[in-house]
Amino acid sequence: MIYLDTCIVIYLVEEHPVFCSRLEAALTTNEIYCLSPLVEMECLVLPIKRQRHDLIAKFQNFFTTQRRLSMPQPIFHQAAELRANHGLKTPDALHLATARHHGCTGLWTNDDRLHDVAGDMAINLLKGVR
Repeated sequence: MIYLDTCIVIYLVEEHPVFCSRLEAALTTNEIYCLSPLVEMECLVLPIKRQRHDLIAKFQNFFTTQRRLSMPQPIFHQAAELRANHGLKTPDALHLATARHHGCTGLWTNDDRLHDVAGDMAINLLKGVR
């Protein structure tokens, strides 16, 4: 199972002109792709703020095609430890804790800070892409 960080989902759904094709190619593996309620919330903030109902619908459609992971209480305790011990921001700590809690083998991101804490589990798919 691969956990998709918010930035990856945004680039895919909004069809980022530089990143989208690389991400679509990566998604052709036979992995199970996962996201959390936190990813859903972060993705929807700007479309809701801008009243982009078309984009909200695109995101919601994407969400239904991925495995949704719950965020039970132990995830928040693990995230607190990640924040305290590694200085991660709250959302990043929650993303990593969720992926670990559910036994994900990878966390796809565009954030090197997650790789610094999670090691090879967190993969910056867009490193060096401009």
